[in-house]
Amino acid sequence: MEKINVAEKLLLFHDHWNPRVVAELNGQQVKLAKLKGEFVWHKHDLEDELFFVLKGKLEIAFRDRTIHIEENEFLVVPKGVEHKPIAREEVSVMLFEPASTLNTGDEINDFTKMTLDRI
Repeated sequence: MEKINVAEKLLLFHDHWNPRVVAELNGQQVKLAKLKGEFVWHKHDLEDELFFVLKGKLEIAFRDRTIHIEENEFLVVPKGVEHKPIAREEVSVMLFEPASTLNTGDEINDFTKMTLDRI
């Protein structure tokens, strides 16, 4: 049991769309990521996904609308819902999701991370 300083962990990496695992609990992973630009349309058939914005502003596009998430706000995307994260400027996020969650969901492409680094 050790406390985790999120700000210090965010200083350990600078790339985008490459989540890092910082903790695990009850089959869930807590991940940190920096995002910039547009991700890909995808969905997670078996897992809900929580995006908590630590710094910056994030847009989550859905086929029928877009939700804007500000610092200190979060959004849960239910399983099976197609979505596309968009970060017009760099955004730091914390993600809560089952350990089985593939970052690109049902899509395999250049953004896909089959294994995640732990920091």
